[in-house]
Amino acid sequence: MKDLSNTRYFKVQTEPELQVEDVLNEVYGAMTEKGYNPVNQIVGYIMSGDPTYITSHKNARSLIMKVERDELVEALLKSYIKNNHLE
Repeated sequence: MKDLSNTRYFKVQTEPELQVEDVLNEVYGAMTEKGYNPVNQIVGYIMSGDPTYITSHKNARSLIMKVERDELVEALLKSYIKNNHLE
């Protein structure tokens, strides 16, 4: 019989923190590869919340759904401001 008086420890591997920029790059690449207009499709997804705007190619749909839509908008706006020297 096993000794049940001792506590056993185990560690669960957590997924690495997703960076919004990385998600957008992956999704953009998958959309381009499939021949879609990635800008139109990503805007459609952000505006409607409908994940079918995003291809499932290369797991892009699952990936983008792991990020909140407001986080996508925030990252895009920050990038726009930075790239246009508006800061």
